[in-house]
Amino acid sequence: MSPTEWLLATPLQAPNKLVPIDTAFVVLALVVLLPAVRRWRDRAAWRRVAWRAGIALAGAGLVLVACWFTTSVVDLFGVALSPVTQMWSAFAGAALALAVTGIVHGGGWRRALAIVLVPAALVVPALGINVEFAKYPTLGTVVQSDPYPTYHAGARSTAHPTPGGPTASATPAMPASGQIVSADIPGTRSGFHPRPAAMYLPPAALVPDPQPLPVVIAFSGQPGAPSDLFTAGQLATPLDEYARAHGGRAPIVVSVDQLSSPGLNTMCVDSRLGNVDTYVTQDVPAWILANTPATTDRKAWGLTGFSQGATCTMQFLSGHPGDFGAALAVSSELQPIDQSPRHSADEAFGGSIARWQAAAPIALLRQNGLAGHSVWLVAGSVDGEFTANARKLGAAATAAGARVSVSSAPGSGHDWNTVQWAFRTDVTPFCDALFTQ
Repeated sequence: MSPTEWLLATPLQAPNKLVPIDTAFVVLALVVLLPAVRRWRDRAAWRRVAWRAGIALAGAGLVLVACWFTTSVVDLFGVALSPVTQMWSAFAGAALALAVTGIVHGGGWRRALAIVLVPAALVVPALGINVEFAKYPTLGTVVQSDPYPTYHAGARSTAHPTPGGPTASATPAMPASGQIVSADIPGTRSGFHPRPAAMYLPPAALVPDPQPLPVVIAFSGQPGAPSDLFTAGQLATPLDEYARAHGGRAPIVVSVDQLSSPGLNTMCVDSRLGNVDTYVTQDVPAWILANTPATTDRKAWGLTGFSQGATCTMQFLSGHPGDFGAALAVSSELQPIDQSPRHSADEAFGGSIARWQAAAPIALLRQNGLAGHSVWLVAGSVDGEFTANARKLGAAATAAGARVSVSSAPGSGHDWNTVQWAFRTDVTPFCDALFTQ
């Protein structure tokens, strides 16, 4: 492994690395705050400590007010910030304020340490927040938005219309694990301009003349990138485990770009923001069938996603029930939404609140039904809003005729820990459903 590869593989959530970093951060802040040892009996020095501490507390308070305003007043992120995230944000505000006082009013050694405290006040809390959200497992996932090799494949035969059973035996040439690749899927009919997809090919897809396999179309959250489901969500791990237990056979999973840029919420409909519905239901399936050993039996096609991607998952399942047989949705909204109903309607529904309401998965379930389908709905146990969403969507899907499972990831919130738990727990029955539809 080269030095660059070693650096990119550095884990960002390992306790044996984070505990020493956190300890060093606390010690550094205390040294900047407290007087020199020789001044510990100097009352004037302790008055300056009190002054620096007051500035640090003010910095923490200012950040907490900002957290409250962005989540409770303007709902900037679409979800509430967890207490842990707010705690680390407050630590960052306090440390930055303390660093400024040390730089402006400190002596030589205090000023030097305060300068070091500035980047530490940004990096260390960010690492703590990352543990809470489990977004970036390694340094490479921070700096590489598309970390996988490019996929090259010619046209595939569709002579085998059904995927067969999951227990087909492996061939001697079959690799031990699947491969994740980057794939350009153009918006030929839709005119949509996506970023490259991230695609998992199971071992059974990597042999000469592979047999047809089920397909899962996947969506990351917003903001996000297609690779997130494999880097942060660690989706390949349970897929590889499933393949090892079933002769190398598992679904082909294509994580597509429904956003076109990290922060753009297209709400997964055809609109002036992009014809995402056409892209996902026409362009993407056409490319998959032409370039992978995918089954043409659309009952063996599924959907999965997280957050905004989970909302898209439920929209496409309920809006196009003939195209998909199952779905695994992690932390779905009840409605495609960007900021507010009015803003959502203006951005993607021609200003019509009625059209926006009609695009809700529950409304589509009532209209189209979901008989014969299987649905898994998951949310974090401490994520009250999205847990309630899962129960409401589950009730509507059950009423529409689907087989439904609703579960809670223990101790997690609206984060990638929930996604990882959902994939570990539900990928096996999800894959089983696609192979037996």
